[in-house]
Parts: sequence; C-alpha cells; structure tokens
Amino acid sequence: MQRFSKLYQCLDQTNSTNAKVEAMVDYFGRVDPADGAWAVYFLSGRRLKRLVGHANLRQWLVEVSGLPAWLVEDSYSNVGDLAETVALLLGDTSGGAPDDRTLDSWVRDELLPLREASVDEQAERIKGWWRSLDYEGSYVVTKLLTGALRVGVSQLLVARALAQCAGLPRPTVLHRMMGDWEPSAAFYEQLLNPDDGETIRSRPYPFFLASPLDGDPESNAFGEVGDWQLEWKWDGIRGQLIRREGETYLWSRGEELITGRFPEIEAAAESLSADCVLDGELLAWRDGQPLPFNELQRRIGRKKVGKKLLADVPVSFIAYDLLEKDGIDLRSRTLRERRAELTRLLDDADERIRVSETIDVADWASAAERRDEARQRGVEGLMLKRFESPYRTGRKRGDWWKWKVEPYTVDAIMIYAQAGHGRRSNLYTDYTFAVWNDDELVPIAKAYSGLDNGEIQELDRWIRRNTRERFGPVRAVEPEQVFELAFEGINRSARHKSGIAVRFPRIARWRRDLGPDGADSLDSVQRLVDRNE
Repeated sequence: MQRFSKLYQCLDQTNSTNAKVEAMVDYFGRVDPADGAWAVYFLSGRRLKRLVGHANLRQWLVEVSGLPAWLVEDSYSNVGDLAETVALLLGDTSGGAPDDRTLDSWVRDELLPLREASVDEQAERIKGWWRSLDYEGSYVVTKLLTGALRVGVSQLLVARALAQCAGLPRPTVLHRMMGDWEPSAAFYEQLLNPDDGETIRSRPYPFFLASPLDGDPESNAFGEVGDWQLEWKWDGIRGQLIRREGETYLWSRGEELITGRFPEIEAAAESLSADCVLDGELLAWRDGQPLPFNELQRRIGRKKVGKKLLADVPVSFIAYDLLEKDGIDLRSRTLRERRAELTRLLDDADERIRVSETIDVADWASAAERRDEARQRGVEGLMLKRFESPYRTGRKRGDWWKWKVEPYTVDAIMIYAQAGHGRRSNLYTDYTFAVWNDDELVPIAKAYSGLDNGEIQELDRWIRRNTRERFGPVRAVEPEQVFELAFEGINRSARHKSGIAVRFPRIARWRRDLGPDGADSLDSVQRLVDRNE
C-alpha cells in the first residue's frame, strides 16, 4: 500500500503527462502482479461499489478527531474532498507508522469485507485505520472507501504506461483492459504478456471518438466532399454489439454491460450470419424514425424491462462500423472497406439491427443544407468520416468529426450557487439558473462549465457578497446576474417544476448587458419544446 500511496501522491501533484507516465512505468515495472492488477483497476477509473455512506464517515471523523461536528462539516465544505479532509484533520497526529500491507491485501482483507459488516463493525474498523495510518495512508484508504480515486489519469494514459513496460502496442494493452475482468495476479500477467494467446469472448474494443468541428469543413480545409462519408449524428447510446460463439454482448461506451436491458437487440443478433463486433448507436425507434432521447432514458436505468415498456419504447441498433468479423480484427482496414463488409453482413439481418444511413451531397454547401435538417429528423447534426481512415483508439483528431447544429439558447438568471470539488472546492462554480413564470423564477437548468478562470473568480466574489440564504453548501443569491445558456436538446418532463428538461446545459456567455428583466420567460422556453416536437 505504501508504494501505491506514493504513486497516487506523485500523480496528484503534477500536471505533466510525461511525468505521470514515467511514475506509472516505474511503479508497474516493479510491482507485485496482484497489487498491479488493483492499481490498473483503480487508476483506469473503476471503483469498488460504495462500501460506506459519506454521512457515516463524517460522523466517525468527528469521533476520531474530537472536533465539533460543525467544524468538521465546515472543513469538508471548504476542502470539498472527504479523503483530504480526513488526512488534514487527523494528519500524522493519528500516531501511525507506515503500513506494510500490500494493496491487494488491503482491498481483499480489509475493504471488501465491509460489505458484509454491520454499521458498528464498519465504524470500529475504519476508526481503527484512521488512528493507525499515516497521512498518506489515511488519505488513500478513504479515497478507496468513497470510490473517488480521480487523479488526472485516463485509461489511455494507464495503457500507455503499461505498454511501455511490456514493450507492447498501446492498442493491444487497451483492448485487454476493456470489458469485465477480475483484478488478480493472473490478469495482470496476461495484460503484459507479449502473446496472451486468448480471446475473451465478451471483450469490446476501445472506442474511436469524433472531434467537435468548429466552423465548417471548407474553412477547415477538409478538401473534396467526396473524400468523406457523411452520416447523421444520432442522439442515443453509443455501444458495441458483440456476437461471438453463439453469445451476444452489448456494451455501452462507459464499459457497462447492458445486454439484459435490451432483450430485443439480443434476440435480433441471432440473425447475424457471422461472428462480429459492431460499433453503433442504440436508439428508441418507431416507424422508421428515432424517438426523442428522453424516451430511451425510460429504459436506460431498468435492468429488467416489462412487456409494456418494451412495447412503448422499442429500440434499434444503428450500426456504423464493423470492427471484427469471424475473429479477424478489421480496425486497420479503411472505413470504405469496413463499410462495404458491414453492409453485406447486415443485408439479411433482423431489421432491428440496421446500417446507418449515409448522405450523398455534391459539395460542402449542400452538406450544410442537409445539416440544417437535423432537428426535424431528431438527430444532432452530421458525422464526417474520412473514407481512407482506419478505426483508431480514443479521440484522434483528423479522421472523424462531429458537425453539430447550433445549440438552443436561453437567457436565464442565476439563483443558486454551490462550491465545486477538488481544486475548485474553495470557489463557487456550480450554478442553478431560472426563467420567469409571471412574477416567479422557475429553475430550468444547472451548469458548471463555460466561464474562464477570471470570470469564475469574479463571480465567486459577487456570490459571497450577494448571498440571501444558505441551505447547507448551497447559497441562494440575489437574482441579478443573467447568463446565456446553451444546450443540445429540450423535452417536456413531469419530473421538473418547470415542466421541461434540457440536455448538456453549459454557459455560453455572461450577459452583463442584460438586467434580470431581460431574461427569458418559461413560455418562450416552452416554445422551443413545441418546435422540437
């Protein structure tokens, strides 16, 4: 555990990508395989399901520290991270010596058994750890307890370090890290094996992600439109449909296995004439048209889907790439070749698995006209993919672009503010916005992105001077500051007081030129919904 704690501190204290990779290479090059497996697990963004509630941890911190509850809560509110609060309040005065147990031993023998322990047993064990561990140890153990082990490294960066250790191509290591796996010495050794000699039947491939296009293709020197495949940008769940050895697996982009939630797609996959891995989009779909994303949301959180919901919200899998066929990895082939093979494969497949429609245009001006049709078709814009491109890993700029329609915008008033997390825990960076409904302000969105550092600092000072009430960590502020909000979609919602829900809201600009009377009304926002239906 000491070595992992030191690695974590090293990663947390630098913004240099090369320094982070160097630290991980040093760690992975000398680590015990069982510890290495858990390090890969945590650093690549996976987490133990929360073992203990935050409220209990804060109460036990009060008891161990001997500090008043109000002071612990105020410290946590200002720090914004419970593990850091624990380490700062207890520090090295906890009297502990460095702990010599391994990371694997800590997870298997100490943390995982908490799931079966009573609350009193959990309290006794955790308070004992805090009293016996040094600063770094209590910090990392609490991070593992809360599942908040974010340290500024991505799965791609972890794979880069592992690949450097093993002398393997990074895509090979990244592919082995995908899907379900058990953190174990055997897994770690297989991960770094020059030739693992094994195909995991359910394993997906790393996704290739498109880059957002600023401006238009001509201004970005994209060349001839004939060099590009144009498709609609679907508004659904990105996923991979895997058919291997008579079994079907459906993975979301977040590496969540969602097969059982979409049984009709699993059934449709039986019609595929070959083993394959398809990249595409899950969409709520009826009568040849996509349904709004909020319809699909009704099924996303359901692990078991009843007959009524299956009938009310039918789904289709729109495939736009073929990554593997009959066990052969096709990603190095050109998109033109992969697309032709995909079309042949799905020619006789169940209609619930279909090829994504391509768009033929004579020039970029015609492409812009087609893009303007996006909202009427229930899509977000166009995808531009270079015909000669391979299927890459991650967000590699140049071959795949998403050319979205202009977002919806409204002018809204900030009414609540809350402090951020991590390095922004001492600044108010999370905001709630409202519009007018007669003489009442009705909340319509929360947003925390879009302002630069200078604006955040300025707004933070204003929030502190203009607070009307406090509700725990949230401040109600004077309804004076107007902001233009941008968002990708808008729909009716019975779950919100305003009657609407927006998708991906962010701040477009601070409307210093407008007073609160210049903000939009709920009627004007609802008209956007009417246009979207």
